[in-house]
Amino acid sequence: MDYATLKALKPSEFTEAADGYRSVSSMADHAYASAESQITTRLRGGLKGKAVEAAVEQLLLLAQNFHYTQVECGLAATSLNALAASLTTAKSKLDAALSDAEAAKFSVGADGSVSYPPAGEEKDGKLPDGGTVSGSAKGKPSGNVIDPTKDANDLSAALERQAANIHPNPNFGKAVEIANRIAQAVAEATEADAQWAPRLRKLKADDDLVVSEEDWADVQADTGQVQSGAKDYLAHIKPPPPKGSDPTLNAEWWNGLSAQEREAYITLQPASVGAMNGLPAEVRDSANRTVLAETHGAYRTELNGIPKEPEPKYHYVQRGRAWMREETDAWSAWNDRHGDRKAHLEDRLQGMETIQKRFDDTGTRGLPQAYLLGFDAEANNDGRVILANGNPDTADHTAIFVPGTKTTLGSIEDEAAKSDALWRESSAMAPGKSVSTITWFDYDAPNTIVTEATQDKWAQQGAPTLRQFLDGTEAAHQAATGDSSHTTLMGHSYGSTLIGDTAKYRSEYADTWADPLPVDDVVVAGSPGMQADHAADLGFKPKHVWAMEGGGDDNFVTGGGRFAGLGDNWTIPTDESFGANKMRSDSPGHGGFWDENDGKASVSLRNQAAVIAGRYDRVDLERAAPH
Repeated sequence: MDYATLKALKPSEFTEAADGYRSVSSMADHAYASAESQITTRLRGGLKGKAVEAAVEQLLLLAQNFHYTQVECGLAATSLNALAASLTTAKSKLDAALSDAEAAKFSVGADGSVSYPPAGEEKDGKLPDGGTVSGSAKGKPSGNVIDPTKDANDLSAALERQAANIHPNPNFGKAVEIANRIAQAVAEATEADAQWAPRLRKLKADDDLVVSEEDWADVQADTGQVQSGAKDYLAHIKPPPPKGSDPTLNAEWWNGLSAQEREAYITLQPASVGAMNGLPAEVRDSANRTVLAETHGAYRTELNGIPKEPEPKYHYVQRGRAWMREETDAWSAWNDRHGDRKAHLEDRLQGMETIQKRFDDTGTRGLPQAYLLGFDAEANNDGRVILANGNPDTADHTAIFVPGTKTTLGSIEDEAAKSDALWRESSAMAPGKSVSTITWFDYDAPNTIVTEATQDKWAQQGAPTLRQFLDGTEAAHQAATGDSSHTTLMGHSYGSTLIGDTAKYRSEYADTWADPLPVDDVVVAGSPGMQADHAADLGFKPKHVWAMEGGGDDNFVTGGGRFAGLGDNWTIPTDESFGANKMRSDSPGHGGFWDENDGKASVSLRNQAAVIAGRYDRVDLERAAPH
């Protein structure tokens, strides 16, 4: 970048190009949603057979292409806007300097030098000569306590002032100042050009029709590159509230951004936007799908790069008179280096593919569109998944299901299946009403029953996070509809213990100490205890607390929780003294509360669905709450 180029530059051309890419990104986003859910749902709803499934498969591949286009064009648009912002600042500085030069009747050369006319006190009948000066840009200070660049800038400025003071022509100092401003503007424009040109060149897709795992891994790298370059650009946008703030403040912040500013945040900070409670479900879903695709691409690429497991794994070695089976040296060396990482990647990928399969299954078995409200492959040690059936922002009835011990990202398929079953059955009980069921897994669940699930610390640690999500869900629904959804909070096993701790947790942004959870009903199944003697101790109306137990190994879990003290004074929710409704259950064990037989819901599932739908008259009770 030189003076002549900057003088002729029109930053608006870059913003216009950004608008073009943003338009393509937006169209690709709509096409992605149509291909991924709307068209496939109609196909599956009206037609059957291999041809339909083949067509759906091709549509889902096309949807991934649209998703890739949306993200990459979004990166290009944000990059161009960031470049335009930097160039606009530099161009404004140059224009101001040129305006001042014209006012002083100075001329500016093609190289940015400034010529000034004779002026000052006459000597021997002659004015001091005019001249030409070239400017110099300041170095960029580091901001450190010891900052050589700042010191050099200060020294240079002092010397220039001294030279101007002793120069016989008063125009000299003004010309130097203007020339320096011109040089500074050119330097800033050059820096912006050098910063963004290579980043924009890297935003180049392969010339094939398949979006591969490597392509998504490359998108993740592209995002990182653009993020590092756009810090100054984002700094000019109002920052979000601190983490842990009242979700209503998050919603207010988001609503206060322009469309371009929102797109910049979604593009550059998808993980942060996707995790922000109080934002619309569609916004969080869009951001989290990008994080999911990028993470899946990166993990799959890394897994594919691990050398193949050596064979054979074992060989036989004679030890005395006996032959012993031992691991081969080659396999042991491979396992020491790659074994744990390979298993970790496979576990995480299994969970990610479960989420993607749920997206792909929209329209099958009556399932509605899915919304990914939270995703992080490594959060809380076990990963984070918050997956909704249906849009909770507009649902008449919302259920939030909290799973228990041994849940990980890799095992999320079983938990999501429970939420699917709850959605189908509760929707059938609420004709004409919309239902959303959410699988909420955003805490470090105990990994073992005996040594970890007998402790309350996992529930205590997860309580603030669950509380924020509940408040955020309420805030987003209020923003979308002006009203509240009928909300049911559900916990299985240790998930019910987490609900108990959450009910007792007072958020930092609460107005009063009496701060009940924003839910209408609480359902617990196979609960080992909720850290309370009575339902009312948790701020719930006992008649809106519902508990059930199963047979077989469920007795081990509930009995173990009782004696481990997860319920105060050895009390668990199905005890009469706890004061909750006790629902009838036909679950044969600890995990059978959501069973379906030939498409017919079990008694346990039907009872839970009746609560979700607000059909209390259809709940089959063993014992009603006393009040």
